[in-house]
Amino acid sequence: MEQKITKAFNYWKWLWLVVFCGFFYLMLDITLRYIPYRPDSAFLQIKQHEVTSVSGYLPLFYLHVYSAIFVLIAGFTQFNDTLLKRYPKVHRLFGKIYVYTVLFCAAPSGLFIGYHANGGFSAKVSFILLGTLWFSFTLLGILQIYKKNRIAHQNFMLRSFALAFSAITLRLWKVILVFLSGNCLAGMDS
Repeated sequence: MEQKITKAFNYWKWLWLVVFCGFFYLMLDITLRYIPYRPDSAFLQIKQHEVTSVSGYLPLFYLHVYSAIFVLIAGFTQFNDTLLKRYPKVHRLFGKIYVYTVLFCAAPSGLFIGYHANGGFSAKVSFILLGTLWFSFTLLGILQIYKKNRIAHQNFMLRSFALAFSAITLRLWKVILVFLSGNCLAGMDS
């Protein structure tokens, strides 16, 4: 019985890895759309008011986009027990990359561009809250490990990565909603 549970658990690990790689590819594809640095790439086409009239919007937007990919890679490695037990130095290195990138690049730039989000007041509040919690949970997680409180550290960092992963969730919902709205509209034509 125990062997069946272990085997099923291994399948879930592999499934999670495949799913993560798929979403990582999606995020990498999105990030690559912003190379080279231009004021009218992809999503920026609908943000021309901010690009032309909000000082600092463009560099902070690009900082957010480029740093996000490092956050996902570094964050994904942090929840692997094998890596943590066998290679604690690698865990610490990727953890530092994650923390520094979130605290000094991704979350602050996310707060700034969140203030200029499309979708009205509720969208702005949601993105600002997301950025604030992301920054806070990351900072609290790092403070807990300095206090040698591993459980609290794990919990805060899990919350932090869940918020980082919301970037993927947002894109997934966008794909689903576009697909559903397309099918709904296609059904109206018949």
